[in-house]
Amino acid sequence: MRIYPAIDLIEGKCVRLFKGDFTKKKEYSANPVDTALSFKENGSEYIHIVDLDGAKSGNLKQIDIIKKIIKESGLKAQVGGGVRSDEAVKSLIDSGADKIIIGSLAVKDPLAAESVIKNTEPEKITLGLDIMWKKNIPRIAINGWTQAGDKDFYEVLKKYSALGIRHILCTDISRDGTLEGPNFALYKSLQIYFPELNFFASGGISKLDDIAKLKKIGLFAAITGKAIYENKFTVREALDVN
Repeated sequence: MRIYPAIDLIEGKCVRLFKGDFTKKKEYSANPVDTALSFKENGSEYIHIVDLDGAKSGNLKQIDIIKKIIKESGLKAQVGGGVRSDEAVKSLIDSGADKIIIGSLAVKDPLAAESVIKNTEPEKITLGLDIMWKKNIPRIAINGWTQAGDKDFYEVLKKYSALGIRHILCTDISRDGTLEGPNFALYKSLQIYFPELNFFASGGISKLDDIAKLKKIGLFAAITGKAIYENKFTVREALDVN
């Protein structure tokens, strides 16, 4: 299982939100390049970067710092936040991104999302289906996690997998930034019903045992941020989990 240490950006600084709430942010570093380099020194090959300003506004806002992080760290970067067009995807690919996350676009403008998929190698696209729960039904969050859409999570997943998308980032927002543990039941069910897809688990990871359990489920990758920043474990320790 791949480990993607995370950098969430607001105004060029590394932050973490609590359950996706922009009013509940904590700043961890004013220098995201140094943070990325520390991940690399700990053995990471990958990094997960989200432009939270872009996610909220609907347009890429921090392309320059993202490009700098990728160039100076040399890590394979999965990048999202504000990706709403072919131009945005091209800009990130030109900046060196390994994978581009499309989230709100897939829900709000399926035709535009299909255009992005058609004009980009499927291997370059990660579908971000981040969920909020409504009456125990998973609904896809949009606009930087500020709204719960009305689209059924599983129907959207089926639609885009039929278009050739194989990488799926699924964050249970109710767990994100809480250090309360991932939604193991959710990821186990996804792995059972969609074994052909590569799932990225995100939200709530707090200890190495969480990593071990996700690995046992058979997930493709796990994204962790706050646990690293709060010194619950290091990237190297996460990579060494059996």
